[in-house]
Amino acid sequence: MALQNFEFCNPTRIVFGKETIQKLNDLIPATAKVLIIIGGGSVRKNGTLSEVETALGKRQFAVFEGIEPNPTFETSMKAVEKIRKENFDFLLGVGGGSVMDATKFITGAVHYKGDTWEIVTHGGKNITQVLPFGFVPTLPATGSEMNCGGVISRRATNDKLPIMNSLLYPLFSVIDPTKTYSLPEKQVANGIADAFVHVMEQYLTYPINAAVQDRFSEGLLLTLIEEGHKTLKNPTDYESRANFIWAATMALNGLIGAGVPQDWATHMIGHELTILYGIDHGRTLSILLPSLMNEMRKDKHGKLVQYGRRVWGLQGNDEEKIIDEAIDKTRAFFESLGIKTYLKEYDVDSSAVEKVVEQLRRHHLTALGEKGNITLEVSRRIVEASL
Repeated sequence: MALQNFEFCNPTRIVFGKETIQKLNDLIPATAKVLIIIGGGSVRKNGTLSEVETALGKRQFAVFEGIEPNPTFETSMKAVEKIRKENFDFLLGVGGGSVMDATKFITGAVHYKGDTWEIVTHGGKNITQVLPFGFVPTLPATGSEMNCGGVISRRATNDKLPIMNSLLYPLFSVIDPTKTYSLPEKQVANGIADAFVHVMEQYLTYPINAAVQDRFSEGLLLTLIEEGHKTLKNPTDYESRANFIWAATMALNGLIGAGVPQDWATHMIGHELTILYGIDHGRTLSILLPSLMNEMRKDKHGKLVQYGRRVWGLQGNDEEKIIDEAIDKTRAFFESLGIKTYLKEYDVDSSAVEKVVEQLRRHHLTALGEKGNITLEVSRRIVEASL
């Protein structure tokens, strides 16, 4: 098998490094009326918002605060109404992945005619017009700063669904690693795990001799393993934090996924655990991935062996042993970040299995994975093995 046909275009401008927020003045039109979208207020406390406001200079702007972790449709629609009422024409998301995902939905919803929840139920495909927008990310994890996707939840119906549209690439992202120094250790660990699994979803499928994408992916995994521990141990070490942030961005900007099969079953099942039990996204991925790797070991045999040898340095001719050890090392890596990797450690019992399966059925997620062969029964076994 060979590299698949593909088209690759990522239009997002990255402005990376210390003291780069001031460059917003060059990136946003002087006549723009800007709505700054933030989360719970941490960007106020650490001074990032003040820097952003200073950089905007004489531009008209206001702040919309309150985007929650796992951003909701309900809160996002409040921002949409504010934009419509007050005629903002540029959006600036300042915060983590949730703020960035919400901003993508908001920009697509402003001019949408009809029931805006349809944007989510149609996966974002029906977005035809957006306001220009950019980001100042303060949490490395999701890659949302340089891709065209996001995930939106709805409390009323227990939904957590992805959206994607080429119109949802931000015009720019200003990435200053120093703005992430004040993050709690738990959030940094979640970010490392999230980025790691993003790479695995695009890498751990089946071999097609995609040499460039494979080596890029393995390099990112090794970087996350090496730099992840360093940045957890010393949050203000610029070198390790900068490497981590750039790895997280590269993990989901489309490059390593171009021309290769992709999985994403860990994410789809993980979304259901988050909406049902409120477990952090990065932690649901850490819980599920080892179980999925073992359940799908026959389908993923070739790449599991390659992963074990190239990423974890495993040797020998017993390929089944290499796979076992690779799975064990993956779980141990998540545990070394302080992440518990079994559902029972989050006070979730066996009743979760049928609840998750029913959610997957309701969302028509019945043929997951790179081959579409992760059926509801297979998903059931993956969740059972994660208890």
